[in-house]
Amino acid sequence: MGLSFPNRSRSYDASARRIRFTGHDGMFEVSFLVDADVFPGSNTEAGYLAAFDNRREAIQKAAAKAYGHARRRLYVLTSSDFR
Repeated sequence: MGLSFPNRSRSYDASARRIRFTGHDGMFEVSFLVDADVFPGSNTEAGYLAAFDNRREAIQKAAAKAYGHARRRLYVLTSSDFR
C-alpha cells in the first residue's frame, strides 16, 4: 500500500509557522509539516491555508517523495523540497 491523503484537513501552527496535514499508509497515519516560508506573500493564517490549498497537489507530491526516501512518523517540508 502507498501513501494517500484521504483527509483534506490542514491547520496552521502560528508558533512554529508551519502548516500541519496528514497522510496515510494503510492503517498508519503520517504527519507532515510545511514551513510557512514555502508560501511567500502570505502572512496570515487564512493566507497560508489558502496558499496551501492552491498548491495541495504539489505539496502532496513532495510529501510522497519525502516519505519514499525514509519511513518516519513526522516530516518537515521546506522550500528545498519543492525545487
